[in-house]
Formats: sequence, C-alpha cells, structure tokens
Amino acid sequence: MNQNKELFENAPVSKAVATMAIPTIISMLVVVVYNMADTFFIGQTGDAMQVAAVSLSTPVFLIFMALGNLFGIGGSSAIARSLGEKNERRAKWLSAFCCYAALGVGLFMCFLFLVGMDKILLMIGASKNTIGFAREYLTCVAFGGPFIMFSTAFSSIVRAEGSAKEAMIGNLIGTAVNIILDPIMILVFHWGVFGAAVATVIGNIVASLYYLLYFKKHHTVLSIHPSDFHFKDGIATGVFSIGVPASLNNILMSLANIVLNKVLIQYGDTPVAAMGVAMKANMLVVLLQIGLCIGIQPLIGYNYGAGNIVRIKKVIRFTGISTVVLGSALTLLTVIAKGTIIRAFIDDAEVVSYGMGMLTALMLSGPAIGILFLCINTLQGMGKALPSLMLTICRQGLIFIPLVFILNASFGLDGIIYSQSTADYISIIVAVVLCTTIIKKIEKESTVRL
Repeated sequence: MNQNKELFENAPVSKAVATMAIPTIISMLVVVVYNMADTFFIGQTGDAMQVAAVSLSTPVFLIFMALGNLFGIGGSSAIARSLGEKNERRAKWLSAFCCYAALGVGLFMCFLFLVGMDKILLMIGASKNTIGFAREYLTCVAFGGPFIMFSTAFSSIVRAEGSAKEAMIGNLIGTAVNIILDPIMILVFHWGVFGAAVATVIGNIVASLYYLLYFKKHHTVLSIHPSDFHFKDGIATGVFSIGVPASLNNILMSLANIVLNKVLIQYGDTPVAAMGVAMKANMLVVLLQIGLCIGIQPLIGYNYGAGNIVRIKKVIRFTGISTVVLGSALTLLTVIAKGTIIRAFIDDAEVVSYGMGMLTALMLSGPAIGILFLCINTLQGMGKALPSLMLTICRQGLIFIPLVFILNASFGLDGIIYSQSTADYISIIVAVVLCTTIIKKIEKESTVRL
C-alpha cells in the first residue's frame, strides 16, 4: 500500500492517471470483446433471429452487471476515501460488506428471474420468432447471477487500493475463458444462444475464483472475512449513496435498450438485430472512455478524502483532454470501417444495410461522450451522491427515453437511430455545468477553511 500511497499523493498526474487508467481501459476493452463475442459467434450461425434474441436479452443481462456495479463502484469510492483518511479498518468493513451483499443479491435475482421469466420476456418485446432463444439465454444467465455480480463488483473493489493490474487480470481471465468456450458451445456443440450463455456464466465463475485467490495470496488492506461483515458506522449507506446512482446508470441503459427495442420491433425483427450489432460496435468507443474515467475514480476519492483539491483539478484536466483524443480517434476508425465491422458479426445484406446507418448515427457523440463519464466519475469519487444520480438519470432516462418516442413520432425509424447521440450532447452540457459548479464550491470552501 505504501507504493500506492505514493502514486495517489505525489506521482506526476500523467503517470498516476496512466497507472490507474490503462489497466482499466484494457479491462473495458476486454468487456467490449466479452460482449461482442456472443453476438459474433451467434452471427456465424447465419440465423438473424438468434442475433435478435441476444440483442433483446443483453439489456436484461446488464441488470446483473449493474447490481454488481452497485457494490463495486459504490464500495470502491467509499474505500478510496477511507484510505485517503488513513482509516484502513473501515476499508476492511466496506470490502467485506460488498462481498456478501453482492452474493446475496445475486441469489435473490436468480430466484426472481426464474420465477418471473415469462413476464420478463414479454417486457423486453420478444416476438414469436425470438422468444424461445431469449428464454434459453436468460435462464442460464439467471443461474450465474451470484458469480456475475461478485466478479463485476470486485474488479472495482481491488482497484480501490491501487491494484488496477490485478483487477485487469481478473477481467482478462474471465473473458478469455468466455471467448474460448463460445465457438465450442455455439458452433461445435450447436447449442446456439444457450451455449453463449453457458460460456458467459463459466467465464464469470473463473473470474470470481481469481478474485478469491487475490485475497488469499496478496498483501491487502481489504478483507472478505465474515467477521468483518456488518452494517454499523454507516457502511451500507456509504456504499449505497454512490453505488445506487452508479448502478442506476447501468439499469437505465438496460431500460433504455429495452424501450428502444420495443419501439424498433414495430419495424420488424431485422432492425432490432441491426441495432444490436451497431450498439455492440459502438461499445468500443463508449466503454473505453468509461474505463479511462473509472480508472481515475480512486485518485479522485483518495485526494478528496485527503483534502487535496489542487491535485483533483489536475487529474480532471488531464483526463478530460485524454478522453477527447481517445474518443475522436476511435470514432474516426469506426466510421471508416463501419461496413467491415457490421459484416464481421453477420453477413446478412438487410442487417448490414440497416446497421451501417445506425452505427454512423450512434458514433456522432463519440468524440465528446467521455466528458460526461468524466463528470459522473468525478462526482462519484468525491461522494457527491445526488449530483451523480442526477447526471445518471439524465442521459438514459429523463432525456433519451422521451427522445425515442418524440423522434419516432416525428421522423420514424431515422428519428429513433439519432436519439442516442442527441441525448448524449444534451447530457454533456448539463454535466459540465453541474460538475464545474460543484468543484468551484468545494474550492471556495477549502479556501475559507484555510
């Protein structure tokens, strides 16, 4: 931890950001590959209905990851601030709470999904052509719920004490297993979407085992020992105050995708499949920028706990420039190669035609979207629950969902595919104004105390 303390407090900002963010970016790249793998190998079956079923099921699967992020991001923020305050005992309590709470919620969600499967399938808009495939996929995913939540949570928890490399390795191991098993389960065993779900669950089980070994073999200030699990001294509140807004972001993304698919289905199953492929490709730009911004959250949290507002501003400034450069480069590459990217998933002329236009529309906000994620993670790192919740609700809730219906009514299918990028730019403006105002207020309060 002494080396990590030096990194948090004294290392050059560029080095500190790179050390924390690069492994997180790689982890997010792994998540992109992880999410693309199922759709890619399902696409090799040549069955557009199975691709559509995976597209419909993905938002529901992401709810499990969202709840994992509740404990991962919420716990990581609280742990980083506790370490900044030199309160290692509280950090142990927080990590143990996140461990057992994630497993408990995972078991509850498994039961809830299995009992309510018929209603879930109806809610996501599965058609008679896709409902059987979607049921197979989601039933298997439900059984893997506890492992999905645990591995998602602890990829963030171990990062909170500066172990970004170890967090990355856990993601790499889980994804590698998934990618290796995908072609075997889908194409060799001919299990289709069920095989994709089996590979996903096994990958999360392996990642969970890695994080358990991390606590057994590494010198860490954190703990997953049952004796350190409790709710006293605001442990649960400290996690939920940031974790709920963070997980709500993922849940709203899932809800937004469900709404989007239900509006798209009126134009047929093919646009649903095409949008699913386009969104998978768009994930590369979005998740890599999210990875960069999540990576700096422990730096923000630690220095906020230590009262070092000057260092916080330097981290924000450097990261902001980095997100724009990264986003612009990725957007350019994606737009140039859009045809090749869509065909890599499925060589269906109609799906490719729809998908290329949809991907172009989604990429319009690519250069700037990282600014939104930077603002959200800065507020989460500082423990500003209400403002981060507000920004979370804006992008995928208050702005995007109404825009889908408004633009659909006004411009039809063309309106739908431009709704995300429109919502993104409105959210970016709100985020910059809100985050700047809060930082100025904190800086003013610090000056008054001095």
